[in-house]
Amino acid sequence: MADSTGARSESDLPIEPVYDASALAGFDPEAKLGAPGSYPFTRGVYPSMYTGRPWTMRQYAGFGTAKESNERYHQLVKAGTGGLSVAFDLPTQMGYDSDEPIAHGEVGKVGVAIDSLDDMRTLFDGLPLDKISTSMTINAPGSTLLLLYQLVAEEQGVGGDQLTGTIQNDVLKEYIARGTYIYPPRESLRLIADVFAYCHKEMPRWNTISISGYHMAEAGATPVQEIAFTLANAIEYVRAAQAAGLDVDDFAPRLSFFFVARTTLIEEVAKFRAARRIWARIMKEDFGAQNPKSMMLRFHTQTAGVQLTAQQPEVNLVRVALQGLGAVLGGTQSLHTNSFDEAIALPTEKAARLALRTQQVIAYETDVTKTVDPFAGSYVVESMTDEIEAAAVALIQAVEDRGGAVAAIEQGFQKSEIERSAYRVQLEIDGGERTVVGVNRYTVDVEDKYEPLRVDPTIEADQRARLEALRADRDQAAVDAALARLQDAARGTDNVLYPMKEALAARATGGEVAHALREVWGTYQPRETF
Repeated sequence: MADSTGARSESDLPIEPVYDASALAGFDPEAKLGAPGSYPFTRGVYPSMYTGRPWTMRQYAGFGTAKESNERYHQLVKAGTGGLSVAFDLPTQMGYDSDEPIAHGEVGKVGVAIDSLDDMRTLFDGLPLDKISTSMTINAPGSTLLLLYQLVAEEQGVGGDQLTGTIQNDVLKEYIARGTYIYPPRESLRLIADVFAYCHKEMPRWNTISISGYHMAEAGATPVQEIAFTLANAIEYVRAAQAAGLDVDDFAPRLSFFFVARTTLIEEVAKFRAARRIWARIMKEDFGAQNPKSMMLRFHTQTAGVQLTAQQPEVNLVRVALQGLGAVLGGTQSLHTNSFDEAIALPTEKAARLALRTQQVIAYETDVTKTVDPFAGSYVVESMTDEIEAAAVALIQAVEDRGGAVAAIEQGFQKSEIERSAYRVQLEIDGGERTVVGVNRYTVDVEDKYEPLRVDPTIEADQRARLEALRADRDQAAVDAALARLQDAARGTDNVLYPMKEALAARATGGEVAHALREVWGTYQPRETF
């Protein structure tokens, strides 16, 4: 079938003006699709999908102080959200306390500042941790925040076996796209394997990692690059866990993934379906998984922040609705819809509520939840699914040819590939080949006045004062002894999470824990890709 329009997908694959039966010549539904909830899970990981109940509706929140964020969480729960998704400020993400010089000016800005067990208590005060699911967007210090959450739950009388949620804990994509790494890649993998083992024993319902393509997509990765590099990282995590002596079926059922949903709805639906099929085959054929749950690619989706515009921000409501619809049609397990004002500042309460209402309209006012995988058998969707699968598998192999994800990261491969894609897209926008409504077409001379949410500038001073009071009040000898035991475990092969939990229970700060490990493992210095 010839492409007479020259149209290309986000992955730079051709899009035909018309698809017919010839696009699926030789297509075997039994092998390619199977039944919903069955291998290869193309049609979804559960037999009934949303016909029984909708996806988990998460809202990403966290700003300023733990007390302010706690108030927002109570508002979201009251509005009907089924799960919380916590944003942390940059110092917390990088393993620094709020009173360290490097943290100056960043405390509480892009998320909530969490320095200690005291802060975590405040963050989740009055929230029933045995009834809500909590996702925490934290990577290099993911183990620290997980243990703080568990300690708060224990104070509420909630055991680790009752807790449900996810820590992102995906440090490999940090080296590729975001930069909030601390330790070198191989030491980071060791820490992640320790989290897998700890949660298998102590927190069996917790998702130990959310292997993320989202941030790579936000940095400019195409849909093919997004799933290829994400699954290549996942392969590396599975190998690290196996090298640590874990059986694949002991940890793989708790792996989860995190993807973006763009406005290019048809390709996004195909992307999600292709990703499920690739992962099922990798787990079954390459790693010998026997448990069907080990082969399921369960994922959270967030709408595309990079596609939000500061110009005519209300138009973002339309973008987010389309992106959310694509995620649902693609079979996501949970969804966060961005607020329309996030290209300008942290979302206001009204904007966050509208974002949640968008999901509720999709779930309860449309018919897309009444049948499983409504696009199955579509000429265009099945054809695109096959094309994305083939291109992603080839790119995964390119990573493997370079020695796997860590070796490829050290060579700068993934980062340079994404940068090339981002550059191509920016040239298309600048040249007018790609339309962005309100930016390079359909602009207005004067923008409507908008009042963004502003973060209290006194937060940093207040957080520093709390840290000073904490250090004066705690048993410093107990903290020092616990941190020394943590370093001993880091030098050897013992699981570091057990002494880490002791140190945090003794009110060691997150920064002190990270510094203790920095002294043993060092920090990572990236190579330039150009």
